Amino acid sequence: MSGAEHLAVVVGIPTYRRPEKLAELLARLPARIDEVADCSVRVVVVDNDPAGSARDVCAHSPVPVVHHVEPTPGIAAVRNRILAESQDADLVAFIDDDERPLPDWLAALVSTWRTHRTDAVMGRVISVFAQPVDPWLRETGVYRRRERVTGSAVPVAAAGNLLVDVRQLRDRSVRFDERLGLAGGEDTLFSRLLADRGGRIVWCNESRAEDEVPADRLTREWAMRRAYNGGNLATQVDLLHATSFGERGLIRLKSAVGGPARIAVGLARHFWGRLTGHLTHDARGLRTAYRGWGMTTGSFGHLHEHYERPAAESTTQPQG
Repeated sequence: MSGAEHLAVVVGIPTYRRPEKLAELLARLPARIDEVADCSVRVVVVDNDPAGSARDVCAHSPVPVVHHVEPTPGIAAVRNRILAESQDADLVAFIDDDERPLPDWLAALVSTWRTHRTDAVMGRVISVFAQPVDPWLRETGVYRRRERVTGSAVPVAAAGNLLVDVRQLRDRSVRFDERLGLAGGEDTLFSRLLADRGGRIVWCNESRAEDEVPADRLTREWAMRRAYNGGNLATQVDLLHATSFGERGLIRLKSAVGGPARIAVGLARHFWGRLTGHLTHDARGLRTAYRGWGMTTGSFGHLHEHYERPAAESTTQPQG
């Protein structure tokens, strides 16, 4: 019999109009939950469709699911709702609705938390491509994901595979900023605020979830839009993280100067790559230019909402 303390764990799943992907994820959870020792695990799905379109999938799940509708648009509001519905738990394991948890996904996260007792533990997300990837796209680096040694510090965490300590977040008063709900980057700001308040995040290389990259995200247009969004968000997150008017002014100035500089350097590298047939210079140069463009627009206050939805959706009321 194990002498480890018993933990209450919530698997928190944000979802928005992806019933097939959600059903596939839920079908994999019983095996993942059975792998975890000395824990009671419940599953909370927060549905960002005001009509509650995930309700039927949750009702037919092979594992019991608590389904909530969060009508406020954006992933930040959904993640905050998951935390609000999990205040009686010790830990929340976030996983996105389009991911597939691999063996020991949850067990590894919990084990790493038990060892390090940190505020959060970040696991791996492995990209699985729906079709062969254009070599030019691979060279952009847009689809590259990092690996680290388990237990190493993570300065900025993504929330697609993230375990958080509920009490620590509550004590440090850290939440996801809903101003970034439709733009992305809410997890970057979240982890920076957590670090500001003394929190620690560590890596767990044994926790793995697959993320299928669909064909419509394997285009040059999408990759450059992603690069633009990354530059725009980097500036916006810095501005939201700043604590004084002077600091915000300096951030705007740096992006207003640095953005055009990146555009110039990136375009020069891109055209040199085209001229010489060097794929890396070609692809990375154009990515740098688009990132610089995003930084520039961000310096003037524009927030690019990468996940913008039709305005009519926000007025639809939940059913039932």
